[in-house]
Amino acid sequence: MAKQLDSRIPEGPVAEKWTNYKAHQRLVNPKNKLKLDVIVVGTGLAGASAAASLGEMGFNVLNFCIQDSPRRAHSIAAQGGINAAKNYQNDGDSVYRLFYDTVKGGDYRAREANVYRLAEVSNNIIDQCVAQGVPFAREYGGMLANRSFGGAQVSRTFYAKGQTGQQLLLGAYSALSCQIHAGRVKLYTRYEMEDVVVVDGRARGIIAKNLVSGKLERFSANAVVIATGGYGNTYFLSTNAMGCNCSAAMACYRKGAYFANPSYVQIHPTCIPVHGDKQSKLTLMSESLRNDGRIWVPKKIEDAKALQAGTKKGSDIPEEDRDYYLERRYPAFGNLVPRDVASRAAKERCDKGFGVNNTGRAVFLDFSESIERLGIDVVLQRYGNLFDMYEEITDVNPGELANEINGVKYYNPMMIYPAIHYTMGGIWVDYELMTTIPGLFAIGECNFSDHGANRLGASALMQGLADGYFVLPYTIQNYLADQKIWPRLSTDLPEFAEAEKAVGAEIDRLMGIHGKRSVDSIHKELGHIMWEYVGMGRTAEGLKTGLDKIKKLRKEFETNLFIPGTKEGLNTELDKAIHLRDFITMGELIAYDALSRNESCGGHFREEYQTEEGEAKRDDENYFYVGCWEYQGSDEKAPELIKEPLEYEAIKVQTRNYKD
Repeated sequence: MAKQLDSRIPEGPVAEKWTNYKAHQRLVNPKNKLKLDVIVVGTGLAGASAAASLGEMGFNVLNFCIQDSPRRAHSIAAQGGINAAKNYQNDGDSVYRLFYDTVKGGDYRAREANVYRLAEVSNNIIDQCVAQGVPFAREYGGMLANRSFGGAQVSRTFYAKGQTGQQLLLGAYSALSCQIHAGRVKLYTRYEMEDVVVVDGRARGIIAKNLVSGKLERFSANAVVIATGGYGNTYFLSTNAMGCNCSAAMACYRKGAYFANPSYVQIHPTCIPVHGDKQSKLTLMSESLRNDGRIWVPKKIEDAKALQAGTKKGSDIPEEDRDYYLERRYPAFGNLVPRDVASRAAKERCDKGFGVNNTGRAVFLDFSESIERLGIDVVLQRYGNLFDMYEEITDVNPGELANEINGVKYYNPMMIYPAIHYTMGGIWVDYELMTTIPGLFAIGECNFSDHGANRLGASALMQGLADGYFVLPYTIQNYLADQKIWPRLSTDLPEFAEAEKAVGAEIDRLMGIHGKRSVDSIHKELGHIMWEYVGMGRTAEGLKTGLDKIKKLRKEFETNLFIPGTKEGLNTELDKAIHLRDFITMGELIAYDALSRNESCGGHFREEYQTEEGEAKRDDENYFYVGCWEYQGSDEKAPELIKEPLEYEAIKVQTRNYKD
């Protein structure tokens, strides 16, 4: 029987937890001469907001960034918006409704208390960002505008055209820059964490690699915060920036931090389809497009074959011959069903032969109706930069009139197909965002706590800023205030020396393989294995085959890897090799977790467990838990499963319904 894990959630009704918790906050006195040091790894929305907040509260913060500037963090890629329960539209929204929609959207596999806290602080996030000058869209009268996102029947998503993540990150970056100028935050750009240093059972520092000089450096602190994002690039082709990696999280995992729910990987339904075998990444088209765009495939198989052959265009097919399959199958939510539901529906239509591009792996996202109803100027005002992005990549302008049939005007549709996007799994944390290693905290996408088996759109930015601005700055004080106030540890301690020596030895080992295969060729092979056997549709047999292939690929990596250059100075191929080593371990974790969970829920879809209508079929009796995995001392050994039972007090667990 697997071990049981206690999340250390405060007792009492879920609605009171955050309120009771706030009464026990211990603030650090900024005038106190004894300053505590905190390392924050990552400068995306979660990392930048956490570093800025901790600096404002009087901590000395060491902030590490793999890019040349925090403004290059992948958070800028979040386009569509950020959720909050302001109820500006007077459509019945509330903190409880946001909480409920998020838990339901995650297919009842999130920790209830953490999600309630997230919903509760959501409104504060908007106020904070408006005060920073984030240019949210506004109605004519001056009120902040909202639009709808998947999984909700209210308009609660605040947005800045199609650049919401970038604008929010600029706001957090301005707050961070203020603290850098004040001397309370020291920013280390082009540094990457290679290992966490544990002294007397507590996280007390990191080993970081200067990506320009290639040198390893030691840094000590009273606590360490990891804010390094998700592991979607395990699949090689994903919507993530190519620099996104899971190496910091894997370093924590190897040091004893549990990794939770790795099989919960999100497939985003609105991505530009794969168009060749030379691609290194995929481009996401914002979910916000589903507000005004309608998704369809042809009703007739002969029309689909003509589209695949290139003898017809989408604008040649009249309205009566179009199958708006999401509106047909899910009339209550239509095109705004959650991402996992929309993705599986697109795959089902394409598997039946109704795909609309030359590979048969695409569906249409069409704006003809909204352009006629609203006018092209309004549509471009909402999505103009997204239309420009699509045209830049595909040479098709979605706002251009393409045909007129029986007096009905048809505009060029976009082509979209599901792709790997966000990861709901991550490092296990308790209610205070601390991992199983005391003093090591994980925030944002790199922890597991808020999204269950599927994240609703516009919730990633919400979680990142909630953790960074309103949760971690207080929870970390509970940890520090309950401990003896330590002086800064010397980096000459044996634990630091041993950690640096181990990292150096691993780099020497990788450089010394002298094989014949490039990092990208092996990574691409890993991606094919992951998508084929551990992707949208999973089976027990396929997962076992995938695990076997990943283990064989690991041996290929260990014996036939080629890294040009030397370990001294800038060597991006060496950095990619380190990332790939960790992606291989991550791929095995995803497969182990998916194989252990004999049910379908959210982004984890086991084909053996589905309803007659093709929907996910959960098994709440046997799998109502967070699946955590403990490292067993070697990447070659299978990890051990540890279970944290889920307990719901405020929500009734039931089958998701987006049809009525």
